[in-house]
Amino acid sequence: MFELDGIRACHFGDFGQRELRAEQASAIGQVDLLFIPVGGGPTIGAEQAAAICERLSPRWVVPMHYRSPRIGFLETEKEFVSRMPEAARLDSPRFATSDLQPDRTPLTVVPAAP
Repeated sequence: MFELDGIRACHFGDFGQRELRAEQASAIGQVDLLFIPVGGGPTIGAEQAAAICERLSPRWVVPMHYRSPRIGFLETEKEFVSRMPEAARLDSPRFATSDLQPDRTPLTVVPAAP
């Protein structure tokens, strides 16, 4: 967890637990921007990631650790994105949360690969 310009962000890194424990959710608290692995393998997959998103209720969620042109051994982000209420695929690897105001939350933001 960290806060930047009034946005509370949570980065799950290589989270590989089956589910988020109650004490972990409590310690995390309110989340605005969530970065979460979705590609399975040594981390969590789409189903577990979607459950964590539902539990934490972020405004924006950025999937990570999934199959890309550089990473071929994980699942793609597509199953995760299909489970989410709203998604924005970007042409850039960068975005400003102020430019992405969700109609429904969380808004899943899929930046272009750098």
